[in-house]
Amino acid sequence: MDNKQSFETMLKELETVVKKLENKDIELDTAVTEYKRGLELAKACYEMLDQAEKVLVKEQSEEK
Repeated sequence: MDNKQSFETMLKELETVVKKLENKDIELDTAVTEYKRGLELAKACYEMLDQAEKVLVKEQSEEK
């Protein structure tokens, strides 16, 4: 996964993956591949949110 992608870009791609998986006409192999990609994207998004939260908490604690 390209770590240079923005959160917004990855989130949009994740939404696209979800829409593909919701399509009942998707082939099994394609579904498995898309599902794996979705997991990668979700994990990367979560990690970015977690890092952002840590920065904000640190900033708030430094202001006190």
